[in-house]
Amino acid sequence: MQELTLRVRVAAYVLRRRAGRPVELLVFDHDADLPPGTHVPAGGVAPGESLEEAVLREVAEECGLACVRVVRSVAEERTPHPIRHFPRHTTFFELAVAADADVPDAWDHRVTGAGRDNGMTFHCRFEPLPLAFSLADGQDAWLDRLEG
Repeated sequence: MQELTLRVRVAAYVLRRRAGRPVELLVFDHDADLPPGTHVPAGGVAPGESLEEAVLREVAEECGLACVRVVRSVAEERTPHPIRHFPRHTTFFELAVAADADVPDAWDHRVTGAGRDNGMTFHCRFEPLPLAFSLADGQDAWLDRLEG
């Protein structure tokens, strides 16, 4: 029997804070054969890449945002992939949108990069916290650790 290799991943809780409004979380939906539902940016870490570099790259590739910074690591989890069942070690990060960034409330983004999602269109948007729905693949497990 073939042993499955552990996949090291990152996931991004990208927060937008605006005066007089609730804190918002960047999420997206897609029409792909990936796990269905609403997601946060996430993906694998490339060889030689730091976790912080990987999470910034994933946000840029999946949502087109470069106006974010890493605030801190929030949690780590080891869970199998929900469809293909290979083992995963995911580090969740809190990121912040730059205060002076002019980012729309919702937009479509064509994914870039070398992953399976390259060329797909993701429907990105900011949702107020706390979320009124669950995220796919248990990605909402650590939302209670975010700095409000």
